[in-house]
Amino acid sequence: MTIENQLDIIRKRASEIVPENELIKKLKKYETTKKPLRIKYGIDPTNSEVHIGHLVPIRKMREFQDLGHIGVIIIGDYTAQIGDPTGRDESRPPLTEEKVHSNAEKYMEQLYTVLDKNKTEVHYQTEWFSNMSMNDLIKIFGKYTLAQFMAHDTFRKRWEGGLPLFLHELMYPILQGYDSVAIKADIELGATEQKFNILNGREMQKIFGMEEQIAILSPILIGTDGLNKMSKSLGNYIAVFDTPNDKYGKVMSIPDNLIMNYFEYATLSSQEELFTIKNDLNNGVNPKYLKQKLAKEIVSLYHGDKISEEAESEFNRVFSKKEIPTDISSFVLKEKKIWIVKLLTEAALTTSNSEARRFIQQGAVSIDNEKITDENMLYEKEGAHIIKVGKRKFIKIVTDYQN
Repeated sequence: MTIENQLDIIRKRASEIVPENELIKKLKKYETTKKPLRIKYGIDPTNSEVHIGHLVPIRKMREFQDLGHIGVIIIGDYTAQIGDPTGRDESRPPLTEEKVHSNAEKYMEQLYTVLDKNKTEVHYQTEWFSNMSMNDLIKIFGKYTLAQFMAHDTFRKRWEGGLPLFLHELMYPILQGYDSVAIKADIELGATEQKFNILNGREMQKIFGMEEQIAILSPILIGTDGLNKMSKSLGNYIAVFDTPNDKYGKVMSIPDNLIMNYFEYATLSSQEELFTIKNDLNNGVNPKYLKQKLAKEIVSLYHGDKISEEAESEFNRVFSKKEIPTDISSFVLKEKKIWIVKLLTEAALTTSNSEARRFIQQGAVSIDNEKITDENMLYEKEGAHIIKVGKRKFIKIVTDYQN
């Protein structure tokens, strides 16, 4: 494959390549030496769930693997205990070492739905940082000035806004940059919001007399709410381990203005297909039809064509015909009376009492198709009844208590 053909693949779904002329040199060097490039991507396993927004740069890593290169995943067991301050208005609570390792194992299981395991290295920061002395760290920190960090939007805005800015947070970009030195990265992947940190990796390699890595930045996938970046904390995400039906339903819920964005960054659609979809949108094709196509493609990507078709049939049955899902689960209630908010949370229909209250206030909770508006209501029904929360969550409540 020619260098230009390789560049066509690499440029696709990339927001920025810094600098592209050096990337070309690395690709030519690989052609001569046959030594694979090392493609770095760092993760802070602050939770165990991966959503499809995380996989935008991971799919880029897979493209590099298919071109013959090595993917290197850095598990930020040190940086996760600091908390990445990038794009945050407040500090993030650090995690315990045990929680970080537990999350990392589950995280990798999900990344391997995309990556070639045989061409993937996984490294924990402990491998190099645990052997460093205080003297080593001081020498590294001595290469940077406070002015360099205060030029960063995140730090500057928090400082100017009178918000807390802790010294350990300033360490984050330095530690991430040293990761590139430790694993001899040729290329680092990340979202556009990671540009400061990734370019710092180039600076760190320069300090250590190494060939500098290339930054390849990916766009941030907007969440299903159409307003914020996809995030678990905001509840606007599509998880890798969501069921096929949940994935399909969540895609169908996105605003029409996200259709093109999701086709481009959440599917494997070709440039020709993307061009056709864009034309359809511009020519007034019903957005629902395009969202159905999008939902099928996303579900098929993770579960296969047959499951994707079944998810579409189930969606049409439940939402178009207003029927109950075929795979509805049950929750056995052993109390005669229970606060409706507590019931929703215990039945895992909501993640917290506050979320349960919010759904009730929004009129998004019903029992046997009867809307619930009183958040102080006591549930005291006998027998089996269907509770629905939002558009996609159903559960059968079955009472089983002693008189």
